[in-house]
Amino acid sequence: MLNQIHHGTPGGRPLIIVHGLYGSARNWGVIAKRLSDTRHVITVDQRNHGDSPRHDSHGYPEMAEDLAQVIAAHGGRADVVGHSMGGKAAMVLALAHPEMVGKLVVGDIAPVGYSHDQTQYIDAMQAVDLSQVAKRADATRQLAPRVADPVLQSFFTQSLDIAGQRWKLNLEVLKREMDKIVGFPEVSGQFEGPTLFLSGALSDYVLPEHRPAIRALFPKARFARLAGAGHWLHAEKPREFEASVRAFLDA
Repeated sequence: MLNQIHHGTPGGRPLIIVHGLYGSARNWGVIAKRLSDTRHVITVDQRNHGDSPRHDSHGYPEMAEDLAQVIAAHGGRADVVGHSMGGKAAMVLALAHPEMVGKLVVGDIAPVGYSHDQTQYIDAMQAVDLSQVAKRADATRQLAPRVADPVLQSFFTQSLDIAGQRWKLNLEVLKREMDKIVGFPEVSGQFEGPTLFLSGALSDYVLPEHRPAIRALFPKARFARLAGAGHWLHAEKPREFEASVRAFLDA
């Protein structure tokens, strides 16, 4: 089963938070802790990330089943927030197991294929000589020539096990399965529960032309945008993201 971090007191319908590519449960700690003032919040490490099991596959049907196992272990029904890759996994979960999902929040992603190739970051991480890394700053210096953004440098090194001299990311499998990650599987059915597509106003991941595909699968979809935020809207505007999610879940 996926590694989990729990916030708040168990009881009632839990909230499952699902991170995106190269992320982890710990990335969502601040938002999860704040939302746990009124409910049980569970953040998960997805397969091939963090402290969860490694697998040879990384497709959305498999990721959805991973999430279904977590929900089944905590009462059988949950609200779900997913960002980017985690949003796609959450969408496939809701379509495959609609009885398990109460409300769904999809962070800055649509049920479509993208051309955004993320393998350059895998190449950058694989190029780090981990034998020369005694602290995160050492890895940051090695990443800098290939990853110019300091925010991304810091984000990637959060998945570094310094003592074990390894990445907590199954980089080889993620690279091999990248077509599945940036794509979206053939799916059928609909999720008729309340669904919020929450996007960054500065992001191009959820466009007006995506709305027919969204509404075909999620007929009760609502749309909102966070001003001044890009794709990493929860990190760039954490309080605004939290407020939007809280208002939707509490409505």
